[in-house]
Amino acid sequence: MEQEIQDIIIRALHEDIGRGDVTVSATIPADARGSFKFVAREKMVVCGSEIASHVFGQLSPEIHFHGLIKDGAMVNPGTVIATVEGPTASILTGERVALNLWQRMSGIATITHSYVEAVQGTKAIIRDTRKTMPGLRVLDKYAVRMGGGQNHRMRLDDAVLIKDNHIAACGSVTAAIQKARSQNLPVMVECDTLQQVEEALKAGVDSILLDNMSPEMLRQAVAVVKGRVKLEASGGVTLKNVRAIAETGVDYIAIGALTHSARAVDIGLDF
Repeated sequence: MEQEIQDIIIRALHEDIGRGDVTVSATIPADARGSFKFVAREKMVVCGSEIASHVFGQLSPEIHFHGLIKDGAMVNPGTVIATVEGPTASILTGERVALNLWQRMSGIATITHSYVEAVQGTKAIIRDTRKTMPGLRVLDKYAVRMGGGQNHRMRLDDAVLIKDNHIAACGSVTAAIQKARSQNLPVMVECDTLQQVEEALKAGVDSILLDNMSPEMLRQAVAVVKGRVKLEASGGVTLKNVRAIAETGVDYIAIGALTHSARAVDIGLDF
């Protein structure tokens, strides 16, 4: 397991358990053993089974977790997605943390899948942003991939993305791009107008982010660029309008809501 993921799990368990699970200590005999099943309570894309398994592994080596559904698979309500057996006290202590992470990841994968389905038949690829839950980015972005989406930058050091405040600070799109070339990394620039798009092309940008443009403006930008660089639409994207955006001919559609507003799906643990 990656150290970053292990750290997330350990931190989450410490946050939840504190000095100890007083309810379990008071009600569950230390030698009690049990078998439980995790059940999908709604239609969802399953994501995070291995994370849930590692949660229980941190609590007791005697817990045996069996994932029954692969990450990325769609299931219907009532589907048993995993079973767990072992010391009852440890299982109940880890239940909430396992579910918190699993339900969030499955929620992100599920909403991502909805957007991917909505643009089928177009060339547009659904991508995430850095609008992730602080401390959970590696899990959030994994969930996007399991939903059929693609990751954008993981961190600020992956690529240069020049936005409106960078442009304002530098004085122009051209000046910002010229300065960014010193990093020897791909350079993307956010454009609000067609004039900025044309300026970015002349300055030799690698890709362009079209910010909050209407479908008509997006089509015009596609016509201006003529495939010379990749175009990404961003801002105000919903399930209602994503198809219209995709049909403009853009290469990518960035959606912050995949991670900043995803609803946790309902997964239950039954004795």
